[in-house]
Amino acid sequence: MKDQVAGTDPPRLKADAIGFTDALVIGLNSTSPAYSLAAVIGPLVVLVGVYAPGVMLASFVPMLLIASAFFYLNRVDQDCGTTFSWVTRAMGPWAGWLGGWAVAMTGVLVVGSLADVAVTYGLLTVGLDGWAENQVVRQGLTVLLILAMTAVCVIGTEASAKLQNVLILAQVACLLLFAAVALYRVSSGSAGTGALTPRVEWLNPFGAGGAALTGGLLLGVFIYWGWESAVNLTEEVEDSATAPGRAGVWSTVVLLVTYLSVGTAVVAFAGTAFLADNAGEEEAVFALLAGQVMGGWDWVVLLAICTSALASTQTTIIPASRTILSMARRRALPGGLARIHPRFRTPDTSTWWVAGVAIAWYLAAHQISENALFDSLTALSLLIAFYYALTGLACAVYYRRHLLRDLRSFLFIGLGPLVGAGLLAWLLVESVADMADPENSYSGTSWFGLGPPLVIAIGIAVTGVLVMAVQRVLDSAYWSERPGVAPPDATARRDGG
Repeated sequence: MKDQVAGTDPPRLKADAIGFTDALVIGLNSTSPAYSLAAVIGPLVVLVGVYAPGVMLASFVPMLLIASAFFYLNRVDQDCGTTFSWVTRAMGPWAGWLGGWAVAMTGVLVVGSLADVAVTYGLLTVGLDGWAENQVVRQGLTVLLILAMTAVCVIGTEASAKLQNVLILAQVACLLLFAAVALYRVSSGSAGTGALTPRVEWLNPFGAGGAALTGGLLLGVFIYWGWESAVNLTEEVEDSATAPGRAGVWSTVVLLVTYLSVGTAVVAFAGTAFLADNAGEEEAVFALLAGQVMGGWDWVVLLAICTSALASTQTTIIPASRTILSMARRRALPGGLARIHPRFRTPDTSTWWVAGVAIAWYLAAHQISENALFDSLTALSLLIAFYYALTGLACAVYYRRHLLRDLRSFLFIGLGPLVGAGLLAWLLVESVADMADPENSYSGTSWFGLGPPLVIAIGIAVTGVLVMAVQRVLDSAYWSERPGVAPPDATARRDGG
């Protein structure tokens, strides 16, 4: 590389900076469990009623299958670019580039919203409600928070992991306390007239019918998204061949338990009528319930949402910045983005680039309308479904010559990822059809005859194709790469994994 000077190797990401537990925590925090659940539970109940926990269970299936693909692909290619690198190896540079672009853009779209939620609920937690309602103050603090979290990411992966460990403990403790108190009030009869007794039938995802299940699964993709941040740290995690993949898989399992327990408690305590009536409040539904469930301890719930969004603000920067780093190293993006800080050994240029673009999008979206920011979050489901499905397909293609070697390979490396990719491809098509109708957007307005979320997604895709074409003209090295095939021992168990 150009930064190689006097015969010395250029700085690399710091190997063995964190362990399995740290990676697991980062994977969990990237999903922002408290924020995600609060944002989705109302709209989900509108669609499926008391069967909301069942839909959360059904949404877990494609996530687990794709997590399996991440695990096995990481075993043969410990590249922080994950989807970008793997799809390139399996299916060629054009598909790989588009997968990497989708990963990077999801971070850009969501960081501002997460930081805004963290600021808002942080202010509400300490009683500064007036500041939370002031647009100038809130947006200014949001920008400062993004810069602060970006600085933590640049300073070092160890510092990021330590902060994440504290935030996940605070978040999970608050969520479990909230769920326990809510269920106690339901069982004691002090939850109010709308309360419902939890039943096993609530876990049936088909209880509300097929059409409702489709819409519910689209929401389910959002609440599980983010666990793969653990795998984006593969070059910095101990036992990089197996630990990051295991962390990703276990993240989805822990999330399932969390969502089922807290989701069931919320539906039981509040009842379907209350949740449906307040579905448009997004994450504010927990704030509305906090006082009813916790009394004078309502700040506990507000703190859970604040720490959830705060943690995810930081961890969402990780996959975007590492993917850009990987793309730049392969010359799929300008080489300057591949710079690694010589002291901290983190991708400082790509990390600050993600923060800068995220801030610009956050401020621009607010200038259009507050709903434009929510519409951009809706567009995320298209990008997420696209690169998850692409990764699942890449796994089966990459290992195609070894899938019939044994039953485990066929099920967990071939069939499982393909089924997961198929489910997500189906959800992608359903999302496009749904988002084409402007009435299904937050703003309810038409952009070029389509819903704003679909226009935003199309705009990101077109921009990506243009950037790819320009880079192809400027530097064609990456596009000369050809798909590879996994070596004969790629599916063998190593390091006790």
